[in-house]
This record gives sequence, structure tokens and C-alpha cells, in this order.
Amino acid sequence: MNERPVGIDELNAVLAATPFLRPHGFVVTACSSGECELRVPYDASQERPGGIISGMVIMGAADVALWLAIMTLRGLDERWVTSDMHTSFLRSGRAEDILCKAAVLRIGRRSAYGVAESRGVGSGELLAHHTLRYAKVATENGE
Repeated sequence: MNERPVGIDELNAVLAATPFLRPHGFVVTACSSGECELRVPYDASQERPGGIISGMVIMGAADVALWLAIMTLRGLDERWVTSDMHTSFLRSGRAEDILCKAAVLRIGRRSAYGVAESRGVGSGELLAHHTLRYAKVATENGE
């Protein structure tokens, strides 16, 4: 387990240091032990035809929010990857930022399970509910 708390600044540094996440502009707005809140700024280039925010963006935010929530428990050095994700889209997001809150419900030595909710910032409406499972990646020394 993590010896010292991982805070917002450290999680935002992880986002900044992860090249494939930069185009999304994700920002950690809050975190605590086993939890992370991520803001996704609205970007018209990530809309589906008809002005609906792409589901890939919403799912990506949930995936990243839980990944960071795991870091609040286990630190920045362990490597975790998504092994399963289920998303239920409940309504469309349109021309607004998204706030995604994730929480780790159970974490073991090799796997973690959690949930996330994605809401429109302007509307406050629940856009999607997510369940996720993560697996710890073994290092070269087998840990």
C-alpha cells in the first residue's frame, strides 16, 4: 500500500506526463483515499454527429478517473491496466464539461474493482454509470 497520500498535484502531473491523455485536457479537481474526481473540458471536436459528446470521451474519463483513484491507495509506482469495463449511457451530453467521479470499492494484491459516474457540469444530469476492474501489471522482478 501507499506510504504517503497522493494528492491532486501529483495526479495532475501523471496526466501531464501521459502523452495519449493530453488531447483530452483532463484535470483532477478532487481526490481522497480511493477516490478521484476528474473534469473533462468540452471540446466540439469530440462530438458525434448531432452534437452529442462522444461516448469514447465519457468512457475514457471514467477509465482514467479509476486508474488515478487506485494511485491514491497504492502510489504512483505500481502499474495497473483496465481488464474489464461496463458502461451504461443514461442520457446524452451536449456542449458542456463533464465531471467524472470514481471510487475504488475493493482492491487486492493483483486486482481492483470500482465504479464511476459521469455527469454534465452545466446540467448536473447523470450521463453514464461505469463499473471497472483493473489488473496489476507484473514488473520484471515478478511483483
